[in-house]
Amino acid sequence: MSGLDEWQESNARQLGEALAQLRQRLERHIQQQTGAPPSPEFPAGEEASETTGKEAPAQREELPSALALLSERLGLSAFERDILLLCAAMELDTRTAALCARAQDDPNKPFPTFALALALFEEPSWDALSPERPLRYWRLLEINQPGAQPLTGSSLRADERIVNFLKGLNCLDDRVSTFIVPMEIAPDSAEVAFSQNAVVDAILGHWQREIGGGGLPIVQLLGPDPISKQLVAHEVAARLNRILCRLPVEVLPSATQDLETFFRLWQRESRLLPLAFYLDAEEADATATGRSGALSRFMARIDGFSFLAVREALPRPGREHVALETCKPTASEQRSAWAEELGSAAPDSPPLLAAQYNLNLPTLRQLARLARLESESAPESLPEKVWDICRQSERPRLDALAQRLEPKMTWDDLVLPRGEMKLLREIAAQVRQRNKVYDDWGFSRKMNRGFGISALFAGDSGCGKTMAAEVIANELRLNLYRIDLSAVVNKYIGETEKNLRRLFDAAEEGGSILFFDEADALFGKRSEVKDSHDRYANIEINYLLQRLESYRGLAILATNMKNALDPAFLRRLRFVVNFPFPGVADRRRLWEKAFLQQEVARNLPGPPLETLDYERLARLSLSGGLILNAALGACFMAAESRSNVTMPLVLAAARAEFMKLDRPVNETDFRWTDSHPPLSSMANGHAEPALV
Repeated sequence: MSGLDEWQESNARQLGEALAQLRQRLERHIQQQTGAPPSPEFPAGEEASETTGKEAPAQREELPSALALLSERLGLSAFERDILLLCAAMELDTRTAALCARAQDDPNKPFPTFALALALFEEPSWDALSPERPLRYWRLLEINQPGAQPLTGSSLRADERIVNFLKGLNCLDDRVSTFIVPMEIAPDSAEVAFSQNAVVDAILGHWQREIGGGGLPIVQLLGPDPISKQLVAHEVAARLNRILCRLPVEVLPSATQDLETFFRLWQRESRLLPLAFYLDAEEADATATGRSGALSRFMARIDGFSFLAVREALPRPGREHVALETCKPTASEQRSAWAEELGSAAPDSPPLLAAQYNLNLPTLRQLARLARLESESAPESLPEKVWDICRQSERPRLDALAQRLEPKMTWDDLVLPRGEMKLLREIAAQVRQRNKVYDDWGFSRKMNRGFGISALFAGDSGCGKTMAAEVIANELRLNLYRIDLSAVVNKYIGETEKNLRRLFDAAEEGGSILFFDEADALFGKRSEVKDSHDRYANIEINYLLQRLESYRGLAILATNMKNALDPAFLRRLRFVVNFPFPGVADRRRLWEKAFLQQEVARNLPGPPLETLDYERLARLSLSGGLILNAALGACFMAAESRSNVTMPLVLAAARAEFMKLDRPVNETDFRWTDSHPPLSSMANGHAEPALV
C-alpha cells in the first residue's frame, strides 16, 4: 500500500470515529435537555462498536488526520475544531440534521448554530464568532443570517472546499483556480540554463535563511522575457516540492471586498496545499501600481513563497523583497542548445542562429523541432528551414507594432559612390560577425552596453536610404520593419516609452532590423524645459538614447534633416552613411536599372522599349526615387496607349515629376525632335501633348 493510500485509510477511520463521538455527544445533550431515552436510531454503545476492533486506536500509531492538519495549519482551537466538525457532519452524515433539530428542540432548525455549539462542546469560547478568528477569517464556515436573525441562532454551513479536505480530497478551490492561468511552458521543456541556475540558487538561499524566522521576502524577477522568469520560478518551486500557480495582474480583483476575499482564499489554499505564488505583472510599473492599487495592497499582505514578475523593480512592492535579474540563456548556451537540437545535419547553423536570435530554451527547442519536422523529406534543407522558421516566429509580435517591409533589393540595385557602398557592406558584416567578436573574442567582457549596431542614413528624399535598408536585410535574410510614428508616439505620459520598449524587445528577440524613417521627428533635439510638455518630451528622447544604445540588433535611422537630430544620437551611432544626390553617371545607371535593362538582357520579362537616350535622360536633375517614378509613369502611359516605351513618354513623365515638386521647368530639356510620333497622335488621346 502506498503512503497516500495508507493515509487515506487512516483519515477515513479517524473521521468516522470523530463523527461517531459527535453523534454520541448530541445524544447526551438531547437526554440532558429533555430527559428522553436514547433514540433507537442511535443505540447506546454505538461509538464503542465503531471504535473497537482487533487493534484499539490507543494502541495504534495513527497518521495525523485531515482535521488535525487543518486545525494546526489554520490555528483552530479545540472548540473551533469541534464547531467545524459539527458543520461538516451535515455533509458527511445524513443523521446529523435530525440530531441538530432535536438538540435545539426545534424541528425548524435541522442545522448547526453557534448557540448549539456553545451548549454542546466543552470549554466554549465566545471569541470563536469573531471575524478575526480562524472560522470566519479563513471562510471555513458560511453563515446564513436572514433579516434580524441573531448571529448565534443563524445556520452554519461548512465550506465545500473544507469538507472535501476533511474527506482527504485536497484540490485547489475553484474560486481561486478560475483566476489561475497555466504556465506558458510545457513540462518537458522546463529546463533551466546554467546561467539561470545562479538565480535559482540565490532565491533558495534567501528563502532558506528566512524559513522558521519572519515572513519570507517577495522575490521580484526582473527582465523582459516572461518565459525565462517562469522557468526560474518553476525550478525553485520544484526543488521546494511546491506547485507553482500563476496569476496575471490583469485578473486580480480591483474592488476592495473582492480582493480581500480572494486574498483570504489564496492564503487558506497556501496553508492547505504546498503552493508557490507567481504574480505576473509584466506590464506593471511604479506609476500604474502605487500603494493604493490592488497589486500593492495584495503584495503587502501575502506571505509564503511568492514571486513577482516585473520588467523593472517596483520600489515598494508592499513588504520585504529581493530583486533579481532573470535573463535569457547566454549566446554560448543558446549555441550549445542549437547544436544539440540540430545535430550534424546543420553544423554551421548554431553560431549563426545564436548570434542573430536571442531566444529562451523552450522557444528554441520548439522551433528546432518544427524545423526538423518540415525538413524530414529533405534533410539538406534544415539550415534554411530553421533560419526561416526563426525569422517568421517573431513576426506576429512585431507586425502589431511596426510595418514590415519585404526586402527585394540586392546590391546590384544600389547606385552609390564606392565609399558609401563600402560602409553599407561593413554594416552587414558587423551584424553577421557580432557574436564572434563580442562573445568568442571576449569584447563583451569590456563593454556594458553598445552591443548593437546603429546607423544613420542621411540624404535627400529619394536618394536610396530605404533601398539600402532593404539590401542589408535581404543580404542578412532578416525581417525589416519600418517604424510607424503614429503607432509609437502617444500623448499620454509614459505610453510612448512603453510602445518603444515593446518594439525594441520584440525586435531584439527576433533579430529584426528596425528602420526609423524620417527619424528627425522622433529623435529630435532636446529643448529647454519651459513646461511639463517639454520635460516629458525630453524624457522620451532620453529613453530613446538609452534604449537605442542597449539594443542588440541593427537600428537604422533615416533622415533628410541631419542637423535636426540630437547630438547625443550622433555620438552613439556607429555608422553615418551620407547618400549624395546622384551625379550624371549615376543617374544614367539609375535610368537603366529603372527600365530593368539587366533583366531584359537575361531574357527576363521587362517593358517593351524603343531606343532610349540614357545620356539625355541622365542630364535631368532627378534623384533615384524620382527616376523610378518617372520610369513607372512612362510605362503606364505606354500600357494605356498600347505602344512601346518611347523617349517622348519618358520625358513627359520626367516633366511631371518636376512639376509635382514645383521645380522650374526648362521646356527645351523635355523637347524631343525625332521620327517618333508626337504624344498628341496617340490612339486614345489620353497622353499629354508632345513637347515639340
